[in-house]
Amino acid sequence: MPSPVPAHPDLRPVPGQAFPVRAITLDLDDTLWPFAPIGARVETVMHDWLAAHCPRTAARFPLPAMRALRDQLNAQHPHLVHDFSAMRRMTLEHAMRQAGDDPDVHADAAFEAFFAERNRVEFYPDVLPALARLAAHVPLAALSNGNADLTRIGVHGHFSFQLGAREHGAPKPDASIFLAACERLGLPPAQVLHVGDDIEMDVVGAAQAGLRTCWLNREGREWPLAQIAPDLHMTCLTALADWLDSTRPSMDIAAA
Repeated sequence: MPSPVPAHPDLRPVPGQAFPVRAITLDLDDTLWPFAPIGARVETVMHDWLAAHCPRTAARFPLPAMRALRDQLNAQHPHLVHDFSAMRRMTLEHAMRQAGDDPDVHADAAFEAFFAERNRVEFYPDVLPALARLAAHVPLAALSNGNADLTRIGVHGHFSFQLGAREHGAPKPDASIFLAACERLGLPPAQVLHVGDDIEMDVVGAAQAGLRTCWLNREGREWPLAQIAPDLHMTCLTALADWLDSTRPSMDIAAA
């Protein structure tokens, strides 16, 4: 998801050139599927579930009040800022207690209703064919600050592993999460390409960790930074798969 663009030290990869790619890490939300429809639906689904099973909580915490409670808890627990699942569950438990419902009875089922809807995604049209093409060439790993579950979504078979900010303990753009993914892949960062939509979280973060970068720019935005550019600038994953197809022979020769 887009983030503000801060100033960064002088990092100037040369865009568009062929370079060795032995693995690819992929962002999820707004890279493989749009997140905005999910974010809108989960709030409504969660409220409807509470209205059916915990009506006192639903009455006391309509959608604006539930969002305000979550914001309050976020401010009180900054160490959980990267753990969306824990924060969502904590919000539900606090709301239930304040309304007089028992979270020990209801919280598990309430969270499951949320999590099932959160993982009901609508892929961008190019994604599934492109994932199959990319995975035929190199290992893929999912690298996300969000709490999507690729097993529930049904595309885990394309990926060697999924690494989230919650499991790692720090979110993108922290270099450590990119380096942890490279370590699991058994590759130096310079041979791993990170693909994502977010300028700060994905492109700048990965570049500062030493990875190659691909900005997936589905909206056709202008690149805003003078001091750093992505190695690749694509509007869809099909274009990335085409690029990888075209460069693989030279990479294979170089690796021989």
